[in-house]
Amino acid sequence: MNQLNKRIFVAGHRGMVGSAIVRCLNEQGFHNIVTRTHAELDLTDQAAVRAFFAKEKPQEVYVAAAKVGGIHANNTYPAEFIYSNLMVEANVIHEAWRTGVSKLLFLGSSCIYPRLAAQPMAEEALLTGKLEPTNEPYAIAKIAGIKLCESYNRQYGCDYRSVMPTNLYGPGDNYHPENSHVLPAMIRRFHEAKLSDAPDVVIWGTGSPKREFLYVDDMARACVHVMDLSREAYAAHTDVNVSHLNVGTGEDLSIAELASLVSDVVGYQGEIRYDTSKPDGTPRKLLNVSRMRELGWKPQTGLREGIARAYEDFRSEELVAVAS
Repeated sequence: MNQLNKRIFVAGHRGMVGSAIVRCLNEQGFHNIVTRTHAELDLTDQAAVRAFFAKEKPQEVYVAAAKVGGIHANNTYPAEFIYSNLMVEANVIHEAWRTGVSKLLFLGSSCIYPRLAAQPMAEEALLTGKLEPTNEPYAIAKIAGIKLCESYNRQYGCDYRSVMPTNLYGPGDNYHPENSHVLPAMIRRFHEAKLSDAPDVVIWGTGSPKREFLYVDDMARACVHVMDLSREAYAAHTDVNVSHLNVGTGEDLSIAELASLVSDVVGYQGEIRYDTSKPDGTPRKLLNVSRMRELGWKPQTGLREGIARAYEDFRSEELVAVAS
């Protein structure tokens, strides 16, 4: 069979990562991509997921569906974050196995690592310390997803893989004023401050934590790259104790430096202030990405260029919202 004709299910294709994976697959010539909206298929419903897999019989699966958000959202909706993510990954991975899916890729998050893990965080740091309290339920769900893939590989001989991205941003991001991640939240705040001629923009925390950011289309290319690896190549860079791969840039910057960069890209001229009564979260989250480098992947989009593209995406979404 022509490999370009294989049936590929991208769970979460409307999300930022899932839509980028679909773009990447289309660019590479894959055209037999199976998708479902949440209205068409609730991935937390086991019976519905079972019926979907039995009918569609995909040969490869990307698990990009997840409930995600920033510090505020994780603190406000912890039950929703742990329940939804556990159910989605359990249903999709189990039904993939039941129907004989040959390859599956699970997308996790860098928050799986201990709050005070040695920097940069290597894959071996998993489960070696306490998690960041502000997103612990979400992190535990993502750890469970890694262990699901690992366990199905061990018991059933599956070829299910996991990648742990750093902080992602880009087209399709969530720019909600309260429930978004730090970079898209900044894009919205600085843009609105620019339009209103606000004298200052307030950023949560001290500005000292350091974060790493990866453009979402680079992440999508990494996902397809890992999925296309031979079983032997993937196994050579993972083992029984390290069954996942970090995906990032290997570079970070402080929240204060990020705020200054976003302000500059947006063109905001006012002052940046910090609300130190708000939580900082994990002091630093930088990934060790040496394994992915050894496997022949590296990001292509610089941070300033990526933020500029993200800002254009935000502005286009805003214009659509106004027009509708």
